[in-house]
Order: sequence, then structure tokens, then C-alpha cells
Amino acid sequence: MWYNGIMRIFKKLIRDNMPEIMAQKGTPIHTRMLEDDAEFIAALENKLLEEAQELRNKENPALVQIAYMQEILDALQKAYGILPEEIAEERKRKLEERGGFEKRLFLENEQ
Repeated sequence: MWYNGIMRIFKKLIRDNMPEIMAQKGTPIHTRMLEDDAEFIAALENKLLEEAQELRNKENPALVQIAYMQEILDALQKAYGILPEEIAEERKRKLEERGGFEKRLFLENEQ
């Protein structure tokens, strides 16, 4: 993609249908498949950080960003070979051990 005579380079994970969507808009893009699991996981982790920053910056409605982040987390779970039941079990264990965030406690310092 060219911007003011300069090719824009992104180097980031994109959704599966984006090449077709961009081509329909007249902006073909170059992609490659990440076949290496470690590279794919790193790209997912980077995408999660990117979307978390967009949530913080209020670039999109919270619903949109959180849904997208959940989709990335689901992909990470699958890439790591973690079963949904394992996630639920770990969440329950952590909740029982340390509690949740219902009280909205914010650590200021240690005494």
C-alpha cells in the first residue's frame, strides 16, 4: 500500500478475509501464511497488545474492542493447545484463591 508515494509496511496479523476486502476496495495487499507455530503465537500476542492499546485509547467502542480481544484470546488458546475446560478451571481456581475484581480494589503502596 502506498501513502504519499511511500509504501506502507505493516508486518502484523490480519483477519482471514482482509485480502479480498482490500482488493475489492482497489488496494491489493501482500500477505504470507505464518506456518511456524511460535511465529503465529507471537503475532497473536502482538495483536492482543495492539487491540488492548486501542481499547485504552478509545479508538472504537469498548464492545468492538473486547469482542476482538476475545477472538484473539480464543485463537491463542487454540494455538497453545489449551482446552476451554482448562481455562474455566484455571479461572475458577484463581477466583477462589485470590478473588475477582468486584470490590474494585486498587493497590497504592505497601506499608
